Amino acid sequence: MARTHARVKGKSGSTRPVNADLSLVSLKKEEVESLIIKLASDDVKPSMIGLVLRDKYAVPSVKAVCGKSIGKILEEKKLSLNVPEDLASLVERAKKLKKHLEFNSRDVHNKRGLLLVESKIRRLSAYYKKTGKMPANWSMN
Repeated sequence: MARTHARVKGKSGSTRPVNADLSLVSLKKEEVESLIIKLASDDVKPSMIGLVLRDKYAVPSVKAVCGKSIGKILEEKKLSLNVPEDLASLVERAKKLKKHLEFNSRDVHNKRGLLLVESKIRRLSAYYKKTGKMPANWSMN
């Protein structure tokens, strides 16, 4: 797969096993779901919920245990975020770059970085609007 803003191919990363080994998991499906709901109510992001479950509770894959992803569980309980997490982190990154460029106006490398981040935001928001995961009138500002 090629990179978005570079003309090179990326290195492949690690892949999960086809079937997750659930022999070491001591938690039941209901317990995992209640942990997800508890962590989400404590304002923990969905990506961090997966890491907490993996590291503290030895749950290798929520999807293998529960049969659905963390995002689906949060949607069912109406605890999902208004803006998807990946888009929210890109918007936060753009805000930090804009603040940096207010004081460092000649930093051309970060000016280009801001352009690249904003183009990613536009593409991702167009996708989420098209799929109905975000309202059609959403804007970054």
